Amino acid sequence: MSQAPTPATRKGGAAVNDFDHDRLGVLMADLARSWTAPTDLNSTLCGVTQAAVDLIPGADSADILTIAGRHHYESHAPTSALPADLDRVQARFGEGPCVDAAVDGFVTRSDDLTVEVRWPRFTPQALRAGVYSIVSFRLYTHTATTGALNVLAMTAHAFDGESVAIGEVLAAHAAIAITAGQRESQFRSALVSRDLIGQAKGMLMERFSVCADQAFQILVTLSQDSNTPVATVAERIVHLGPRPGPGLSPGPGPGHIPRPMPKGR
Repeated sequence: MSQAPTPATRKGGAAVNDFDHDRLGVLMADLARSWTAPTDLNSTLCGVTQAAVDLIPGADSADILTIAGRHHYESHAPTSALPADLDRVQARFGEGPCVDAAVDGFVTRSDDLTVEVRWPRFTPQALRAGVYSIVSFRLYTHTATTGALNVLAMTAHAFDGESVAIGEVLAAHAAIAITAGQRESQFRSALVSRDLIGQAKGMLMERFSVCADQAFQILVTLSQDSNTPVATVAERIVHLGPRPGPGLSPGPGPGHIPRPMPKGR
């Protein structure tokens, strides 16, 4: 009968106390630079979870769970099918270490799920899947969406203080990278919206012989009347092309574009 690894050893057979902290610092710096380089958010998240498995002693698999509102749970960049499966279990029951870390605390850890009592519905499912240790690190809290980096192990007592310390540093870097990725995505979306609004204004100026301010007022009025974002209205106008369509007619009717009165009247 094989003996489970003890807390004093980690992947590769090296003692935890012999872990090269200088090398860890170099690896973290390299990861930070790579995550802040231009890339899509999914690639960033994949780098985070793979680094968790590679760097955290005792880790067998990892993923990132995000929770938006009360009921929208989503698994990102799982290194295997297992973390995503357990995320679905936590979403179904509304309990588990990932949920606790993402919502209520910074680090949630269970060294031996066979004696765990905090999650009576989640724990049996995790044990059935072969998971005996789990640690979750909260990633970011400054938006309506919360998240946690979740690290799983197939043996009990797989994680110790060294694992948690590395995980906390990794989670901090991950939070910065994810926030930067979200802001980059928002920035790109804003640029696209600005370009669409500019194109739509130009089309309206040409179509109705109005100035730029009046063209923008047309967009705002259409937006308010239809309860539709200005950027969406602009996108529709650009999609319809230079000639009026059935939804944007220059004359009276349900699709009538309100033409502002010239200034001074």
